[in-house]
Amino acid sequence: MKIAVIGAGYVGLVTAACLADLGNDVICNDIDSGKISKLNRGAIPIYEPGLDDLIKRNRREKRIKFTTNLRSAVESSEVIFIAVGTPPKDSGEADLTHIEAVARDIARYMKSYHLVVEKSTTPVETGIWIKKTLESYARKGVKFDVASNPEFLREGSAIGDFMRPDRIIIGVESKKAEAILTELYRPLGSEIIVTNINSAEIIKHASNSFLATKISFINAVANICERSGADVEEVARGMGLDKRIGRSFLDAGIGFGGFCFPKDIEAFIHISEKLGYNFELLKSVKRINEAQRLLLVKKVEKVLWNIKGKTIGVLGLAFKPNTDDMRFAPSSTIIEKLKQEGAHIRAYDPQSMGRARQLPEFKGVRFCKDPYGAVKGADCALIVTEWNEFKELDLKKIKKLMCQPVIVDGRNIYEPKMMKDLGFKYNCIGRA
Repeated sequence: MKIAVIGAGYVGLVTAACLADLGNDVICNDIDSGKISKLNRGAIPIYEPGLDDLIKRNRREKRIKFTTNLRSAVESSEVIFIAVGTPPKDSGEADLTHIEAVARDIARYMKSYHLVVEKSTTPVETGIWIKKTLESYARKGVKFDVASNPEFLREGSAIGDFMRPDRIIIGVESKKAEAILTELYRPLGSEIIVTNINSAEIIKHASNSFLATKISFINAVANICERSGADVEEVARGMGLDKRIGRSFLDAGIGFGGFCFPKDIEAFIHISEKLGYNFELLKSVKRINEAQRLLLVKKVEKVLWNIKGKTIGVLGLAFKPNTDDMRFAPSSTIIEKLKQEGAHIRAYDPQSMGRARQLPEFKGVRFCKDPYGAVKGADCALIVTEWNEFKELDLKKIKKLMCQPVIVDGRNIYEPKMMKDLGFKYNCIGRA
């Protein structure tokens, strides 16, 4: 098929590359000329394992190209995926101005039938507004369909998630749109759920909100475990073996970050209120998540007594491993609070330091070339992101480098008994 993907962010780039790898002719468009120039030079503007090779292979096979020219993208395609940003407003509502602008331009450039697919995470009824926009600006007689095809890509494993999905959701209004998307995704061999557009839009928000709820629930349980002498790892294991619950997303820690979960929870709360429903459960999920970040700072204060003037080595800045994404990363809140308390921060992350340097909350942070440099002379080391690299550190070397052997582990990557046997003052989440 001839496909256009509008938006070259995390979702757009992965979608474009994977669809090209399935044998389609894909043109990826973005208004950011710097980003498109990079892609045309063979550079990848984000870190996602395997994406570099995937794009190189499909550029070589001439199945993918990148352009800032939206008109040419529309005119050379039949299926158009909208994958532009939907950032949150101050109210928590999704900002859909980019979606509207792209829909308006698509309408103006269409000369023949197109299937316009919303791939961005959007609130329910966005598809209706896309359709109204296309109807208002399209040339007379030009036919089109609108569909919703939400993405379920996890940063760090996005290519595998696309190529081996648990399910594919398509929300459509016509048999033609259903046939096109069913044929497009047929090579993946996954179950395809066909529904209406509104249901497809809610499936995405409901899915992310439920996963976020599991994370906040186990973090609330971790607080009970700490107070009672129980071990949250054993509790999570005991819960997770129940097939109705499952073990995934039951890892206690400093909460979730990234662009999807925080944004989607805010948007779902706002959508619900707009529809006349007070989603109190999700408000609690949000509050628990925010409190969990500050819990780590309280743990540092507990072991150091006074934070002012102390040197703290922070291991991990990205919101999760295998990505360089700093959006809504817990490290931002934690480091900003520690700085306010007068701490000197040394930090290391395998991928995200370039992005972190550009953020105001990291001003004054000393970025180090490796984890050993970050903990050298530190009064305390913080584990903020659970990179595999940190699980394999030479802990004896770490102990010698630190001013005092204090580790506060926000991701529970070490066994408490082992750390204590090595002579560390070790604090983690929900474990004795």
